Amino acid sequence: MTETRDGVATLWVGTSWKMNKSLDEARRYARELDHYLRRTKLAGVQPFIIPSFTAVSATREALGQDTPVLLGVQNAHWDDHGAWTGEVSVAQAKDAGAQLVEIGHSERREHFGETVATTRLKVAAALAHGLVPLLCIGESDEVRRAGDSSRFILDQAAGALDGLTPEQMKRVLIAYEPVWAIGDKGRPATAEEMRAPFAELGREYLGRIGGLLYGGSVNVDNAADLLGIAEVTGLFIGRAAWELRGYLQLLELAASHPKLAG
Repeated sequence: MTETRDGVATLWVGTSWKMNKSLDEARRYARELDHYLRRTKLAGVQPFIIPSFTAVSATREALGQDTPVLLGVQNAHWDDHGAWTGEVSVAQAKDAGAQLVEIGHSERREHFGETVATTRLKVAAALAHGLVPLLCIGESDEVRRAGDSSRFILDQAAGALDGLTPEQMKRVLIAYEPVWAIGDKGRPATAEEMRAPFAELGREYLGRIGGLLYGGSVNVDNAADLLGIAEVTGLFIGRAAWELRGYLQLLELAASHPKLAG
């Protein structure tokens, strides 16, 4: 089953640039992406890009008015303002042009102390300001080898979404990104390995949230198989989409996937 937006089947296909791209590089990527999507209508696909904070406003301007691309940020603080040196609030992110907030990426959890409690605060703040929360969940290889993957990711998701109304839940995206499959040292997960955890996530969240995405070493060779998992309604892509050509290939692959035809 593919999630719908306004009654239309939708696959979410987006990328985070992490700590990459100058302002000129961000503008060029965004401008060329927007031009391509205005010429080539990819029915059923919702693109989104998540630049570094320094490039958010420049990327918004380069995308232009009424672009089909949603713009996100890689993190945001839950308070609207205050003595939080080095942080950026959801309100400020929205003011810069963001429509989506990435929350709880494994790198934020491992290196910057992100917890289930802080992800809950950030999800609530994003919703309060009308932004889409993109909640990232995922387990380590140690957890996977112990056979606890499903319990671990369900606990991460439930903790972050605790207390939300059904209406708020429908605005949330979840990206399942196994930690062992992320980055240049990660091992790409196979679709077969992902069927069981996505079945568990689907039983809990499919139809209740805005989308259930897979992320972790996504590329043109495995994207179709990953989209073929029944519960997957999108892809969250890393380095394979940092060059525009790679991102366009993955958008086109999603647009032609049988899941959108039926």
